[in-house]
Amino acid sequence: MKVQLINYTRDPEKTVAAAARLCYSDKYGSELMQDLAQSEIESLIRRLYAMGHLSPFEHANFTFSIEGVSRALSHQLVRHRIASYSQKSQRYVSEDAFEYVMPPSVFEKDEARATFESAMGKIQAAYKELSAAIPREDARYVLPNACETNVICTFNARSLLNFFKQRCCNRAQWEIRKMATAMLGEVRKAAPIIFEKAGAACDAEGYCPEGKMSCGKLKSESE
Repeated sequence: MKVQLINYTRDPEKTVAAAARLCYSDKYGSELMQDLAQSEIESLIRRLYAMGHLSPFEHANFTFSIEGVSRALSHQLVRHRIASYSQKSQRYVSEDAFEYVMPPSVFEKDEARATFESAMGKIQAAYKELSAAIPREDARYVLPNACETNVICTFNARSLLNFFKQRCCNRAQWEIRKMATAMLGEVRKAAPIIFEKAGAACDAEGYCPEGKMSCGKLKSESE
């Protein structure tokens, strides 16, 4: 898996702060961008976050290149609807020698790993045979969720904060949690104040929304 922040709104934190200031100012947005001091930007963003007034965060966008993840992960990723996605096509790109993602639980057990690898080999052979006889867009129906894919996705900061609450959680599936953690590390370099409290709900806001399904982290920390 490789996660890289390949583009983002220039001066994302100043952009968010200017958008918030505009609601209460008779100045133009361009003037506000010039007039905001760094200390004011930081103070305003923290106040917005504390108040839950997050609509100004939607003006900052972040684009990621995500490589070598499974189709099982991408099916989860696109459930986050306030985002834009482009994904490697299995209709136009041949999967004759597709790479695949093996879960750690499989890799750690010799018998399970052998079964998994055997299944992938049989699927590869079936796909090659089918794609020689029928359109690739139909041959792809035999491909597994483990098949590697590449994605470019763009989120605004508000949507990312929600994404991190859900996918950095210990209850999230291991692969998308690994990806979300890497994404959080990337955006913290670009916008450290916006994302300083980002993460799972227990880390970001001090509560667990999982109820009886909780991993118990908050309880163990309070004992």
